[in-house]
Amino acid sequence: MKFSFVMSLVCFVVLLVAVVVLYVILSGLGVFDAISDTVNSLTKQQGDTTGGVDAGSWFSFARVFGYTVLVGALNVLLITALSTVGSVIYNLAADLVGGVEVTLKEAE
Repeated sequence: MKFSFVMSLVCFVVLLVAVVVLYVILSGLGVFDAISDTVNSLTKQQGDTTGGVDAGSWFSFARVFGYTVLVGALNVLLITALSTVGSVIYNLAADLVGGVEVTLKEAE
């Protein structure tokens, strides 16, 4: 349980770093601005200069990072719980079946 918890925490940190790096790259390339402009132009009324859906708020750093933290924390809980249950099931099956015994012999 301890090992799976530590490994899931490491994966959580890797996820956070990956999302921050991808967000910085995509924001620098202007992808979020292009998506926001496209959504705004598609949702505003014909001949209207303002209005439409504000898609820029969908891609704010706080919102993206917040959802990443939420999903990452949920993953930490689920990975820890599922690996604990999996190890218990494996140990029960190994006790029932007897497992596999490997004997190594030195070559002469």
